[in-house]
Amino acid sequence: MANEPIETLRAGLPDRYLTPEDIASMFSVPIETVYRWRKQRTGPPGFRVGRHVRYDPTAVHTWVQQQEASDTAA
Repeated sequence: MANEPIETLRAGLPDRYLTPEDIASMFSVPIETVYRWRKQRTGPPGFRVGRHVRYDPTAVHTWVQQQEASDTAA
């Protein structure tokens, strides 16, 4: 399978559900950090598909906006 460009949403996020590895790559953090965020419920909201965790790109974008707003308010 050739490297096909991923279609993106207006926010620059892929037009598909994201994996924990995608989240780690997006924020340049170790994968362990993503799993810790999920366990502590401090990161972007994810959901399970069987035994796999996925993230809705729109929810991730909303979470980022909330982080930016709370950071500027502090």
